[in-house]
Amino acid sequence: MAVMQKPHSKVPGAVIHIIVWALFFALPLFFMWNRSWESIDWGRFSRHCLNLTVLCAAFYLNYFILIPRLLFNGRKHRFVIANVCVALVLSTAMMLWQMYSFVPDAPGPRFKINPVLFSFIRDFVSIFIIICLSALVKMSVRWQQAENARREAEKSRSEAELKNLRNQLNPHFLLNTLNNIYALISIDSEKAQEAVSELSRLLRYVLYDNNQDTVPLGKEMDFIKDYIYLMKIRVSANVSVETDIKVSPDSRTPVAPLVFISLIENAFKHGISPVERSHIRIFFDETPDRIVCDIRNSYHPKPHSDRSGSGIGLEQVGKRLELLYPGGYSWEKGLMPGGGEYFSRLELMKEEGRRQ
Repeated sequence: MAVMQKPHSKVPGAVIHIIVWALFFALPLFFMWNRSWESIDWGRFSRHCLNLTVLCAAFYLNYFILIPRLLFNGRKHRFVIANVCVALVLSTAMMLWQMYSFVPDAPGPRFKINPVLFSFIRDFVSIFIIICLSALVKMSVRWQQAENARREAEKSRSEAELKNLRNQLNPHFLLNTLNNIYALISIDSEKAQEAVSELSRLLRYVLYDNNQDTVPLGKEMDFIKDYIYLMKIRVSANVSVETDIKVSPDSRTPVAPLVFISLIENAFKHGISPVERSHIRIFFDETPDRIVCDIRNSYHPKPHSDRSGSGIGLEQVGKRLELLYPGGYSWEKGLMPGGGEYFSRLELMKEEGRRQ
């Protein structure tokens, strides 16, 4: 199951740039408009457009050329010098433009200072601010691109790890089931034939549905019921197996396939003794915000020499839960006080529960 991300639409960056600059160019018209075109001071508006055009040129010269070629390549000193030169050249050009009256004169300062010097300083500061702004925008865009690349790499890594876990789970499940049937052949051949038929149904589910990201919870419960039935065929009379599944067969709640199976395998592996009375209690429930799996079994650990499949299943459960339900599950397991009973309780939060 791939780690899901909510789809979101992306407005092209060029469209955002065009809209923002168009608003900047048109903003003075909004304040000058007084129900007629004659009310607009076109000289003042043309001066605004000239200044904004220069600022726009400084922004994109820095955005597309100076930042990628100098700043992102570690040439910070050259980047600063180049931007100072750009600000000086453009400020001088704007000052000369206004001095020779190609556009109406800009209003002077309210305090005594050379108008030419004032115009130069004002334009230089404006250009320098827009250069800094372009650097911030460019760096934020680059950070976002790097973050997206990191997330894609993490997603690919998670999917590859999940695929590897699935490839481990299938033979592990098959090995445990075949061991049960093999032991059953010498006890009851008719039950063994019935078990083989049941196994074929289980394998179809494992081979095909396990390749999907999610399956309906009702379908997963059907698989678990069949699996428990197959496991119960070989147990002796001194073993009590109780199941209480309060999940509707028609439940469409999405759940990762085979996420519970290793817990049940572990219960049958360590909960049954050939000589002592044993019990296994399996409980499933579905509430509005979560899926609950609670398993209790008598604890009869296998001797160290019998370690077939030991540890693989539960280790996979932890890894899969971290990949499939990060921050969306609760798993408690261990021996009950006294050490005679082992419990494993897994709760998977639904999407509705995670949003609360």
